[in-house]
Amino acid sequence: MQPIPIKTTVVGSWPFPGWIEFASQNLDQLDPADISEMIDDAVKIAIRDQVDGGLDVITDGEQTRLDFNLSFYGFIQGIQANHQETRKFGPPAHDQRGKHTVIEPLTAPMGLGVVEEFKRLQQFAPNDKILKASIPGPYTLSGRLLPGEIYKDRWEITEALLPLVARELELLVEAGAKEICIDEPSMSCYAYQEDTRRFVDIFNRTVKSVVGKTRIGTHLCFGNYKGRSVGKKTIAPMLPDFLDMTVDELHTEMCVLNFAELHLLEQFAEKMDVAVGVIDVKSYYIETVDDVKERIRRCLKYVPAEKLAVAPDCGLSQTARWASKQKITNMCKAAAEMR
Repeated sequence: MQPIPIKTTVVGSWPFPGWIEFASQNLDQLDPADISEMIDDAVKIAIRDQVDGGLDVITDGEQTRLDFNLSFYGFIQGIQANHQETRKFGPPAHDQRGKHTVIEPLTAPMGLGVVEEFKRLQQFAPNDKILKASIPGPYTLSGRLLPGEIYKDRWEITEALLPLVARELELLVEAGAKEICIDEPSMSCYAYQEDTRRFVDIFNRTVKSVVGKTRIGTHLCFGNYKGRSVGKKTIAPMLPDFLDMTVDELHTEMCVLNFAELHLLEQFAEKMDVAVGVIDVKSYYIETVDDVKERIRRCLKYVPAEKLAVAPDCGLSQTARWASKQKITNMCKAAAEMR
């Protein structure tokens, strides 16, 4: 059961302040002390925005991640950038995101960096908030890696990444993480065409060593690069297999589906808590408090309040900060009024 009925939460990412984006393009002009101060300040701002908005669960805003996958590749040895595989011009799409080719067996001798992120969150967060760490699952993390001559395909790359992610989860638990979201949007994006039983097996083996030691969540979506989806937008192919995921809370997009498959969440709610996307991160329409309350009422027909969390559809890194703050504030007000 949720620790708070109709809990308010976020997936993980929060918009960067404008100066972070500028600084990230001029890192050669900064020394390590400048960068450390910049990161601390950005995390403090992300925390303040989330606390001011009224969220029950907060994150570090993923302020040290300039890309959902690519930032982790800086921690992984055995890969090299492959700029020949990315489209350079034209409207934004996933084929413009960076790719890397595997040239050696994959290792991460210094970890994946999430523990350091979480410790920074612990340092700056207020004591009355639930703190959440987030990390891509191995299948999603494999998405921008090309097998080269080392691995046969994406599945083999995933298997090589699985112990690296699993170890990071163990270290997060040791660091005191009480709630961890394993982001696996690639599983939901491709559930319509891939082996969903295989997805479940990969997920369950990834989290096996931390089951019962932390609250395990997963985030399933249809992609949000530059505010655009990439997967087939339907929950139906995930059922019934995804019901067997070893997870305490499953988060799924719903605004992007216009709530068309809301009734399917009843099946998930029988097995786990459900976080429902009630804020559209791909739209600059600011949902009013009444808008969100109406969406929560619809959710409550299929998910009881004690098992329901509300959240934005996806991470907010692709949504302007001014809009994110207004959207989250209204979401939290609506949830409070509905409890």
